[in-house]
Amino acid sequence: MTVPELVDALPKAELHVHLEGTLEPDDLRALAARNGVELPWADGGRLRAAYSFTGLEDFLALFYLGCTVVRTRRDVYDLTRTYLRRAAAQNVRRAEMFFSPQNFLDRIDIADQVAALDTAIAEARVDLGIDAAVIVVAQRHRDESEALELLEMLAPHRGSILGVGLGGPEVGNPPAKFARFFDAAHRAGYRRTAHAGEEGPPAYVREALDVCRVERVDHGYAATRDPDLVARLADDGVALTLCPLSNLRLRVVDDLRSYAVRRLTDEGVAVTVNSDDPPYFGGGVNDNYRALVRALDMDADEVVALARRSVTASFADPADVARTLADIDTIHRAVGTTGPDTSEERRR
Repeated sequence: MTVPELVDALPKAELHVHLEGTLEPDDLRALAARNGVELPWADGGRLRAAYSFTGLEDFLALFYLGCTVVRTRRDVYDLTRTYLRRAAAQNVRRAEMFFSPQNFLDRIDIADQVAALDTAIAEARVDLGIDAAVIVVAQRHRDESEALELLEMLAPHRGSILGVGLGGPEVGNPPAKFARFFDAAHRAGYRRTAHAGEEGPPAYVREALDVCRVERVDHGYAATRDPDLVARLADDGVALTLCPLSNLRLRVVDDLRSYAVRRLTDEGVAVTVNSDDPPYFGGGVNDNYRALVRALDMDADEVVALARRSVTASFADPADVARTLADIDTIHRAVGTTGPDTSEERRR
């Protein structure tokens, strides 16, 4: 078994994926047609070309435009079900999905949004064998008062929501802006994550830890510029949900051959590999693993370690974590030591 084949075979968790960002061009066009939404592209080819953006602002404009085609409870259900089907095909056993109800509140009641998520997750658990949960993300370019209102709306649906997070344009919107939101979420018992240190500085990662008391940091790559912060992440056991292809496309890094995943691991930081927004950045979670395998010449042991960390960094039930780790170890023992990888994909 080659290392890329091992990537496909290994059970894993995905901890950094935005449901709204999983719309493939054909998905977006289908929802637009169903809901009578006029898109600014004359045909599918031009829409697919629009996915070849060059920076974060262009990406966010496309991302938020994509949100406009999601208009009903059925759309939220289809969006969730489709992602879970694609994730299960990549051997994702646990998905902790970001979802931003604020993007849809003007047209879909919060109760309908949550019901659609619940139904899709329950069906996928039975039909696909994938366990999933929702992390509601507050949009950081909005006022904190809106995030606090969102928490109030979610209160009747507390059992359906695993945690809260923070997303959207980072620069100029530091984590500390949402201190009260995270404090209220902590008191309500939500798990807590925040996007920090993607385009923002290492100080934003520190704020997420100190002010927001997050349990995981989403992206967090800026921490690599601060050795003391890296040591703190390692000492405190705070995982980073890295997204290599996203970081490459948005120019957080210039070349994955210099991607610091190995250095962070060697320094004791729990790093995980994720897709972020798969169709926008070049592929799903397995594509991100394979990109690192190619760029860094990673071996089987390193890939297995990444898969294990994705599971242990999740907020899943401990019994489910133990079962998935056992399955990973079974595959690892069966593979043994892999020989040279001569696959066509590896040669590219």
